[in-house]
Amino acid sequence: MKHTESDDTNDIQTDGGMRSIDDSLFTRTSDVPALTRKEKLVRTVDRSLYAPLAVIVRDWRGLIGGTIIALFVFFGTIGTSLVDKPTMMEGPIFLSPFTNWEYPLGTGVMGQDILEQVIHATPAMLQMVLAGALLSVTLGTLIGTVAGYRGGTTDKVLMMATDVVLTIPGLALIIVLASIYQPESPIVVGLILGIDNWPKLARTIRSQVLSIREESYTEASRIMGLSQFHILRKDVISNLMPYISVNFANSARLIIFESVGLYFLGILPFTTLNWGVMMNEAYAGADLTSMQEIHWLLVPMALIMIVSLGFILFAQALDRIFNVRLRARHEKTAGGDAQ
Repeated sequence: MKHTESDDTNDIQTDGGMRSIDDSLFTRTSDVPALTRKEKLVRTVDRSLYAPLAVIVRDWRGLIGGTIIALFVFFGTIGTSLVDKPTMMEGPIFLSPFTNWEYPLGTGVMGQDILEQVIHATPAMLQMVLAGALLSVTLGTLIGTVAGYRGGTTDKVLMMATDVVLTIPGLALIIVLASIYQPESPIVVGLILGIDNWPKLARTIRSQVLSIREESYTEASRIMGLSQFHILRKDVISNLMPYISVNFANSARLIIFESVGLYFLGILPFTTLNWGVMMNEAYAGADLTSMQEIHWLLVPMALIMIVSLGFILFAQALDRIFNVRLRARHEKTAGGDAQ
């Protein structure tokens, strides 16, 4: 049988023999099946919910901090519907805590249950924390990221505005705004308190973005023609999330301290019950040298410290959530197809 030159080239084996080659070896032997809608949902829930929760639960800081924050949110949302509003003379005057389980945290000067006061003061604190922390973190992240990635005139203008805000004394600005506008809504109070918290975050994030934008993976995304929004979301902000989460916790803690301090000093109007108002009333209506009355002041102080500790511990644990390798280790679908 006569072979052509091309046939001989294709049929020659390494040992000099002849064989015919199956062209199917060079074709795709099997197609990877597309995920069904159910499988996509399972994989999304696994990566977005199960894996982060697994990381948090296995970290004592995340477990304790998450529990404290969850209780804080629970009292500020559902707790007010489960506990009656405090009323005057509903119990003995200045009952010490843990002596009567009908009033576990004791009572104040007018016989009001302190536990009921604490729970009904929590929604205002929660609204102030969310409004102020979200404003400061959102502004700081947005301005710092855009300034660092865009550079040039955009960077100069944004950093000039940031420096102007940095030169203004934050506490003095808050006191002036609070005195002029006399905000009654806890959300407005939180927004005012969050005004002076974002410039430092913006400055720090800008310096981080300046180095991230020069990384090889960011350059590869630009070469591939991906949009700037995609690069900022996937390559830049995702690497900054541990730092952003820590700053959110710090901002929430500062909002609590500042709001309580301003209410305690009487600078903010007493339009809603909150922990600062409770401390002001305790300072004005109780003998703080008496051990039988000081608990009225100590209870909200202890809650402030516990909630602040919860935010700090939870922020430290969030650093592990954004660790890609650690999170993938807890994913059920990380190494194979969704079940």
